[in-house]
Amino acid sequence: MLIVAPAGLALSTWLTRTFFQGAQGSGIPQAIATLHIENFSVVDRILALRTALGKILLTTLGLVCGASIGREGPTVQVGAAIMHAFSRLMGHANISAKRGMILAGGAAGVSAAFNTPLAGIVFAIEELSHSFEQRTSGTTLTGVVLSGVTAIALVGNYTYFGHTTVDVPIGTAWIAVLACGILGGLTGGLFSAILMKASQGLPGAFGRFTREHPISFAALCGLLLAIIGIISGGATYGTGYEQARSIIVGHEHYPASFFIYKYLATIISYCSGIPGGLFAPSLSIGASIGGWVAQFLPHTAPGAVVLLGMVAYFCGVVQSPLTATVIVMEMCDNQQVTLALLATSFLAFGVSRMVCSHSLYSRLADRFMDAQEQTLQKKNFEDYKQKKKPE
Repeated sequence: MLIVAPAGLALSTWLTRTFFQGAQGSGIPQAIATLHIENFSVVDRILALRTALGKILLTTLGLVCGASIGREGPTVQVGAAIMHAFSRLMGHANISAKRGMILAGGAAGVSAAFNTPLAGIVFAIEELSHSFEQRTSGTTLTGVVLSGVTAIALVGNYTYFGHTTVDVPIGTAWIAVLACGILGGLTGGLFSAILMKASQGLPGAFGRFTREHPISFAALCGLLLAIIGIISGGATYGTGYEQARSIIVGHEHYPASFFIYKYLATIISYCSGIPGGLFAPSLSIGASIGGWVAQFLPHTAPGAVVLLGMVAYFCGVVQSPLTATVIVMEMCDNQQVTLALLATSFLAFGVSRMVCSHSLYSRLADRFMDAQEQTLQKKNFEDYKQKKKPE
């Protein structure tokens, strides 16, 4: 891994910058940005099928090389790109119709990734569109249903984390709601604040190094990921799905150090600039928080506390309480804990807002749009200079 991780991340960065520009990062900020960009020639470039293909290939490469990333952010951009291409093929001229197709594609990406159709719809409403204007959109509902049917046809009607029957009865068991909500909100909000700061660029000489030598910086990030992975016994590599599932069903009890290592590995993976999402690693980190809290609450079912930890940290990162609640509820096929999940999620949302006052994806989308505007202005200026040159 000391060779594979640095080489793989350097290769991914080089491919992204050379052949698949616009494929870097999560993919959710890009999808959000395309719903607000007025110039559809820019949207066509961001949601090009070439970029979507690069997103798939490079996310897979990142996972193979041990990066702590998920596939769920990329599936949002991939889904949006596919639906946007279909919209262009159908000759849609209405801007609302075009944006509706992009929104449906993003929702379908979440739905297909986790087999969670309700979460796909709620995610489109709460995170992508930031309003309830699209709640009756037949396009969004149709896209989610079709993506769910396709996923089931390919891999069967599975539940992402299996079926759980745990409950959190009102009473002393709700101490877990307070503990997980506060801890998950604090750590998730801090995580978002760190990523926002990193997206502005690192300060000093090291910041200049990252800007001037992005491939070497990615290799350095890969080396750090390899070292963390070796120290953790390989637990921090990949999405963290196996670790999260083991914690939920009670087969494994990871030490508190797993949270620290996975937390650091996910930050480093994001800072490297390679394509990859945050959903799956966040769920894994949240499960480790819940597993750690559960040992201090013997009167509450450990599996239930793990679910509360997952929803708390996930909501702390994305600051979308309804999406966090529905996605965890559907992943575990458990409606008994819905009220406790909602309470934990909204508590974590409030705590996270105290640490980080802006939504991570919204802020990243704003910066992405600013970068696109600067690129467009530079291109227009270069075109203007070319026209002004004497023959």
